[in-house]
Amino acid sequence: MSKTFQSFHYHNYRLWFCSNLLASIATWMQQVAQSWITLTVLTNHSGTAMGVTTALQFLPLLLFGAYGGILADRLNRRLVLQISQAALATTALLLGILVLSDTAQLWHVFAIAFATGIINAMSSPVRQSFVGELVPRSALTNAVGLNSAAFNAARLVGPAASGVIIALIGPGWVFIVNTVILLIPIILMHIMRTSQLRDVAQAPKKKGLMREGLHYVKNRTDIIVIIVVASVVSAFGLNFQITQAVMATQVYGLGAGEYGLLGSIMAIGSLAGALLSARRTAPGVRLVIGSAFLFGVFEGLCALAPSYVTFALALIPTGLFMLTMITAANSAIQLSTDEEIRGRVLSIYLLFYLGSTPIGAPAVGWIAQHLGPRWSLGVGAIASILVAAIAAYWAIRNWHVTLTYTRHRPFIHAYGPRERAQEERELLEHAQAVPTGIDGTELGATHLDAPRLEKLRPTHTKKHRTCNDKKSLSNIGPKDTKPAAINPSGKTIGGEVPSIKKSTNMQLHGS
Repeated sequence: MSKTFQSFHYHNYRLWFCSNLLASIATWMQQVAQSWITLTVLTNHSGTAMGVTTALQFLPLLLFGAYGGILADRLNRRLVLQISQAALATTALLLGILVLSDTAQLWHVFAIAFATGIINAMSSPVRQSFVGELVPRSALTNAVGLNSAAFNAARLVGPAASGVIIALIGPGWVFIVNTVILLIPIILMHIMRTSQLRDVAQAPKKKGLMREGLHYVKNRTDIIVIIVVASVVSAFGLNFQITQAVMATQVYGLGAGEYGLLGSIMAIGSLAGALLSARRTAPGVRLVIGSAFLFGVFEGLCALAPSYVTFALALIPTGLFMLTMITAANSAIQLSTDEEIRGRVLSIYLLFYLGSTPIGAPAVGWIAQHLGPRWSLGVGAIASILVAAIAAYWAIRNWHVTLTYTRHRPFIHAYGPRERAQEERELLEHAQAVPTGIDGTELGATHLDAPRLEKLRPTHTKKHRTCNDKKSLSNIGPKDTKPAAINPSGKTIGGEVPSIKKSTNMQLHGS
């Protein structure tokens, strides 16, 4: 099977992929229909009302997101997801009945958006971490990438289908169709083979579980950088349910069909980005920063697009780099955290990444209404470029990253924590393999070995430290450069050179 689709080898993952695809189609259909009735049926093209609706949908992440992480680490994840699907189907049915009976009011949309947000806040960390039960660790990055591919394949279908249904029979029927679609994943998860679900370590039932997760993240500078970059981009750049609607209707003077088509066109780039991500094996911080910067560049081009066609075309690379950033961030965090704490770490990440939307969405809606639709995109572009540049500068200074330029691809080579960790591992293996004489001298060692191996000796300088904590190798910065590394439990690991067994199992992540 192709490397891109290796996770399809597992029966349970195939069922999960179909489940995720259907749920995502329903999500996109409902998002378009909800935005449309808010913008054209219940208000007179109010960007502020759109922003409030979006904010209410994501506000619960700030209030309840942490509890979702505890659920992911403590309870049966498959059962939690089945219950959440049933709850989402109920909210879709209720909104459909209100719209079809012509009794829907703006506060109804606000209330249902908030209820949907609560369900998603509790289930999102569970959904993200459940993938670890379906595939082995070696296929985790691939599975995360394919999850994003499903979400964006749905984006090709969902908005366009919603636009067609709205144009032909009205927005109310979109919610009724969604109700049926959202029930199918419950059945698919029920028929999974429980014997093939991987056993994952669960957090013990005790107080302070969330504090433990916060302490873990506090000592991981790579995760902090990822959270900051993704949160700023999410707050000001990922508000396309608002910006595409106002650009289509107010700038280009088009209707529901053309608005729905924009989401599908953007999904072409997003799907490409997700499939490319599925082929990567070790995404890290530098990919998150680089893709955030390029996302900002292309979103800026969207803001300047003179016509509907050029705007739609610019959305393709915008979607590609958006998904590259999102998938790289998700994979880097999942691969570098222990299973028993992964749900809480993901909930903290999602708390900031998705929870920043209630802050950014109303601001973007206000900008669209008072400064113009183009500025609602322009602000996101500027914020994305700035946060990526600042994060890159901070990482270079604090992680001692050096950049070299060459005439061949990839043209720019970075040497930072990941490369230092890889070199240390190779040197340790070499040192162990070289035979020694009676007096301890290395037999067969070249004159270059001594100065290189000197790097492995414990040192008390601030610039170069020997760090044998596998969770800290790529996070060398002000808090991480200590003579003895500190593991997530708070216990110190001696400054001596780690054993070969320990070094060969190091996780190389970070820059």
